[in-house]
Amino acid sequence: MLQGKTVLLGVTGGIAAYKAAALCSALVKQHAAVEVIMTEHATEFIAPLTFEQLTGRRTIVNTFDRNFTHQVEHISLAHRADLVLIAPATANVCAKAAHGLADDMLTTTVLACKCPKLIAPAMNTNMYDNPVTQDNLALLRRYGWEVIEPAAGRLACGDVGKGKMPEPEDLLQHVLRHLALPHDLSGKRILVTAGPTQESLDPVRYLTNHSTGKMGYAIARMAMLRGAEVTLISGPTSIAPPPFVTVVPVVSAQDMFEAVAAHSPACDWVIKAAAVADYTPADYSDDKVKKKDGDLSIPLKRTQDILQYLGDHKQPGQFLCGFSMETRDMLENSRAKLEKKHVDMICANNLKVAGAGFAVDTNVLTLITADGVEELPLLSKEEAACRILDAIRIRSGN
Repeated sequence: MLQGKTVLLGVTGGIAAYKAAALCSALVKQHAAVEVIMTEHATEFIAPLTFEQLTGRRTIVNTFDRNFTHQVEHISLAHRADLVLIAPATANVCAKAAHGLADDMLTTTVLACKCPKLIAPAMNTNMYDNPVTQDNLALLRRYGWEVIEPAAGRLACGDVGKGKMPEPEDLLQHVLRHLALPHDLSGKRILVTAGPTQESLDPVRYLTNHSTGKMGYAIARMAMLRGAEVTLISGPTSIAPPPFVTVVPVVSAQDMFEAVAAHSPACDWVIKAAAVADYTPADYSDDKVKKKDGDLSIPLKRTQDILQYLGDHKQPGQFLCGFSMETRDMLENSRAKLEKKHVDMICANNLKVAGAGFAVDTNVLTLITADGVEELPLLSKEEAACRILDAIRIRSGN
């Protein structure tokens, strides 16, 4: 996802410098060109050769290294960089960056960069909590830096508290958020529903469906990577929540209805990808229903139709997208749903088509609107998510 992007990775002199190697490797695996600048103190914790082997590029330490070309190296790097990330960042480097000091290759180069700048402070808890450090971090934010909050836990010095550098995968997500996709949805507020619901019979049993939430989670993640402010209302799933997304967990169809009703009025787009139960047990037993001889009949009642509610209460300018999972007559049933529920677009698929079922990483969708039908090929769910977002952006005029 970082093909063609250049990330300038600054590594400073803290014990967390060893994690920077894993971060560097993760960036390279995403096809980023990674330029590493180390402070001299950082080389006491990890060798420059480590980063050179990972990146295939020379690691820079000395501002006056004569092995460089005739170009002014720190300016050349600043021009090439699409993003700067200093990880780990010591208290000393945070202070220097906040006040514009440029006394080594890292701080000199960073001062010349106009691209997005991220910094991941990593230090002793008392150093991090010190008002001077906090003032410096506030100043960095004021100057447009993104300060990545450190994790809490046992530190190398033996203290327990805030100050650990986040894991490389977490830092990678920050980079992807900035660089992976164009931010063509910046300023949009998007509500996505995902996953199944669970309708309880008693404290032990519930009715549900085969939805895993993969499609809805992919839409939420792709919308976030394209700059949108995303709220994800999710039924029970085993998927890790996408980063930088507001997740509202729900269980039952009624829970989801209430969450959607509360959040949808403030959103520009509503994409309802959840597989919500159409029926719920008419009666709930506070005690486990015991097994008896013969068959058991479970009376059911209709749940609130969330898509119909959204269509009936659609806000001016709001775009409403629903999903339709069918096993036959897909186009006819989906068109009827589009019209009856006052929806702007239906994403339809047929469970019987290979690659379009539950619990798989692909989908085969047909996008249906009042003025046409667009059949998509077999795509990964993230690719399908981007095609859905593209279609909504075009049709909503935004």
